[in-house]
Amino acid sequence: MNELSNLKAPRGANRQTKRLGRGVGSGLGKTAGKGHKGQLARKSPDVGNYFEGGQMPIQRRLPKIGFTNIFRTNLASVNVGDLVIFEAGARVDEAALRTVGLVRGRWDGIKILGGGELDRSLTVVATKFSQSASDKIAAAGGKADVG
Repeated sequence: MNELSNLKAPRGANRQTKRLGRGVGSGLGKTAGKGHKGQLARKSPDVGNYFEGGQMPIQRRLPKIGFTNIFRTNLASVNVGDLVIFEAGARVDEAALRTVGLVRGRWDGIKILGGGELDRSLTVVATKFSQSASDKIAAAGGKADVG
């Protein structure tokens, strides 16, 4: 019966500490599991994670490459041909595109591309439009708003 007065840790939860340097018979006598001499056998071996014994470290041997643009914006792309699922005269914005599943995940905006054909008048609101996409939307009698 488990009561506060007689709680016990489960079996194997409490291990005995490893007793180092207590005779050859213990298996951890003499050098106490540290091997023979050297930097790592000393009292406080101060060896960094990337220390390679004095050899030129790999992060210094390899050249610096690349560049990360902190102002980069990731845009979700949607083709004009995919907008035919909306009814004529509808307003197509980010919320509408997410509702029908054309845009998923985290994006900084949406770009409408000119792939496919559009046969209905829509008001499309997006971050960017390709030239061909805005031409096709206008040709169908719709409107491309940057917003």
